[in-house]
Amino acid sequence: MQIKEAPYSKLCSSKNILTVNGQFPGPVLYANRGDTLNVNVQNGGSQNITIHWHGARQLRYPWSDGPAFITQCPIRPGTSFNQKLKLSNEEGTLWWHAHSDWSRATVHGVLIIRPANGTDYPFPKPAAEIPIILGEWWKSDVQEIVNEFVASGGDPNNSDAFLINGQPGDLYPCSRNDTFNLTVEKGKTYLLRMVNAVMNNLMFFSIANHELTVVGTDAAYVKPFKTNYITISPGQTIDVLLEANQNPDHYYMAARAYNSLNGVNFGNTTTTSIIQYRGNYTPSSPVLPSLPNSNDTNASFNFTSKFRSLADQKHPVNVPLNVTTNLLLTFSINTLPCEDESCSGAYGDRFAASVNNISFVLPNIDILEAYYKNIIGVYGDEFPSFPSLNFNFTGDSLPVKLLHPNRKTEVHVLEYKTNVEIVLQGTSLLGGIDHPIHLHGYSFYVVGSGFGNFDKDKDPLKYNLVDPPFQNTIAVVKNGWAAIRFRADNPGVWFMHCHLERHVSWGMGMTFIVKNGMGAGEKLLPPPPDMPKC
Repeated sequence: MQIKEAPYSKLCSSKNILTVNGQFPGPVLYANRGDTLNVNVQNGGSQNITIHWHGARQLRYPWSDGPAFITQCPIRPGTSFNQKLKLSNEEGTLWWHAHSDWSRATVHGVLIIRPANGTDYPFPKPAAEIPIILGEWWKSDVQEIVNEFVASGGDPNNSDAFLINGQPGDLYPCSRNDTFNLTVEKGKTYLLRMVNAVMNNLMFFSIANHELTVVGTDAAYVKPFKTNYITISPGQTIDVLLEANQNPDHYYMAARAYNSLNGVNFGNTTTTSIIQYRGNYTPSSPVLPSLPNSNDTNASFNFTSKFRSLADQKHPVNVPLNVTTNLLLTFSINTLPCEDESCSGAYGDRFAASVNNISFVLPNIDILEAYYKNIIGVYGDEFPSFPSLNFNFTGDSLPVKLLHPNRKTEVHVLEYKTNVEIVLQGTSLLGGIDHPIHLHGYSFYVVGSGFGNFDKDKDPLKYNLVDPPFQNTIAVVKNGWAAIRFRADNPGVWFMHCHLERHVSWGMGMTFIVKNGMGAGEKLLPPPPDMPKC
């Protein structure tokens, strides 16, 4: 992978963007289940960079996981890093992206993991597999956008367009020729491998006159179900089957943002691409598919709630039943005092975000190196298992004193092979919003979810412990909760954070350290010799 600047023109203007190999989106990588890939990342750009293999468990090998100052120092301009991508039971669609500042806006691509040789998909083999990446475009330089919003303490400027496979579609100015076209043949079925690479929005997606069949998410298969639309979170992947069963013509596929918080300015535009049937005919003007309203929380939650693991002989479910570690983590938007006279956040303060009222501060050297080499003073190990204040998390009027978090670099330590349940609880501080939470180094079973405050006595009675979905990213609904379970059998340092980029920039993240086990195959592997230096 060669990180380099490349010129791109969209929406009537041109600029240079950071790319991999000059491509935007970046190249599609292909692998088979269980493969190990060696990727040489050469930084020919002008800024520090890291690459994260989103959803790859990287068993015992967090050295190539990628989040800056968590598992590595960034790759400096003019240097390189040989990253080893260790796949295990992942099968389906994942993706890779930069994990330093906001460079993932243009540095990202799809990772397709096909079944191991000699095995098949759990559905009829499709006629073709087509990556569909939802992205976005700013006319301005993305780093300037970041610098401005960090300095102001407010919200970042919205992008100027959403994209499908790097193209805005013909509803935007100067974009009639910048539309992705997918040619299909009537009677055939196509596998769309979808990724939401958008920075700050969950997205609704649909195809005019066509029903979709969902068959997988986050490199794990699900019981197939039909739907007229999908909701996909930033960081999430979804595999859908498209049956080309309509009259030969042109049909729009379209995506637009879902935004659950009234009064928040967001990019309320629609990106389109065209499905065109092969054949001799005069195409009619395509019509837009029916998408849920941009504030339809129920549409988003109801779709996400339909996922069920296949749970068959070839795809067994191993939900931890005997939980030994229970955590309750609250995710909040907060404020911090403005060091100037006035900032652009709420109440003239600076926006912040937190987990259990701790706004995460990145250290100066990465936590993994500090842990491995026993370097003291880089992080604390007292991240709380429960919020320090127990309040009505989703109440209508919350005390202002709850707005100010503590800024710390704390980790939570897990013993090897503990069975962990985490309740991810949203709060209504500053109105509340959905939070797509991503855990590095693990996929987890989503055993329950709901609106309001989690009830530790009633809600576990409704858990799905039979066929819950196996995911690495889960959208916690606005002012609601989700319960996840996993076995801490992957030693190392692993980041968990909201995948809305502005939220993680504000501090909505935390880090787990999973300790070594006793056996030879239960310990953190040593680092490679070319780890980037801070």
